[in-house]
Amino acid sequence: MSCCGKSRIPPMAVPKLPISPPGTITFQYTGKTRLTVIGPVTRQRYDFNHTGARVSVDRRDSNSLSTVATLRRV
Repeated sequence: MSCCGKSRIPPMAVPKLPISPPGTITFQYTGKTRLTVIGPVTRQRYDFNHTGARVSVDRRDSNSLSTVATLRRV
């Protein structure tokens, strides 16, 4: 088979974007006053308004929030 003479450009590979891990993890606040944390990955703001407050946190931020002494995974 012969080519029709048109110059063909091969399709460029499109880089795949990383897929975010689905889901959230719930944290409970054990401190005595209000606490606001900014997730280092998503830059999402998480507000814990009172002792015992439970907040769903993006899984990508959860490892960092685990290091906060007054937060525990539920």
